[in-house]
Amino acid sequence: MAIELETTKMIAEVEDGIGWMTFNNPDRRNAVSLEMWAAMPTILDAFEADDRVRVIVMKGAGDRAFVAGADISEFDKRRSSAAESDKYGDVAQGAHRALKALQKPMLAMVQGYCIGGGLAIALYADMRIVTEDSRFAIPAARLGLGYAFDGLRMLVDLVGPSYAREIMFTARQFSAEEALRIGLANRVVPRAALEATVRDYATTIAGNAPLTIRAAKAAIAEVLKDPEARDLEALEAITRACFDSADYAEGRLAFREKRSPNFTGK
Repeated sequence: MAIELETTKMIAEVEDGIGWMTFNNPDRRNAVSLEMWAAMPTILDAFEADDRVRVIVMKGAGDRAFVAGADISEFDKRRSSAAESDKYGDVAQGAHRALKALQKPMLAMVQGYCIGGGLAIALYADMRIVTEDSRFAIPAARLGLGYAFDGLRMLVDLVGPSYAREIMFTARQFSAEEALRIGLANRVVPRAALEATVRDYATTIAGNAPLTIRAAKAAIAEVLKDPEARDLEALEAITRACFDSADYAEGRLAFREKRSPNFTGK
């Protein structure tokens, strides 16, 4: 089932417990336009509220790119002044906030280019499964752009400070093999195997206990915060809810009966 949006450049579909969010601008290698940024919170909020959706997958349309950055062709119109740039930034930040706040697990299905803003989006995914010909870069140093703290913190948390410096200072493209080695990618697969691999991962996650996955995602997020910013009481409540859930009872019963559990997220 597809979710109706005000733009055709984003596609949102729900299938077998998976929410698919597709960047649909293949003529520009799925570069993100203002209308695409604006649609992302709508899609993610809908997936978050839909009990049928157990896991979310982000992907790019076509076979050339996941997302090759922001759509610079619209900057003369959309970012022609400081005021216009502020409006654009507010919309883009709304998308980033929605990505960051997501409680359900999310995978990035990457083939081809994952560049600049595209890599920034992919960093929000809990796992990145990529093709052998994928390419990764943040070309800010070639454009004179400054990168905000939150984006760089996610990069440092993922690959460490030394590789984050290399990515930012050189602005060069990293191969899929390099991305796997430094922790930017979780798995590298042949292009022909990408969708099947991602579906297998997503289906496996969708079949597991949603409350357990939510608690694990929340705990990992707290680990990555500064100690004084951690909300351990809230995390304790999320963890205790797992033990009080019907899913915990179902998991124990299924184990005793030697069958696959049927989790409901309650």
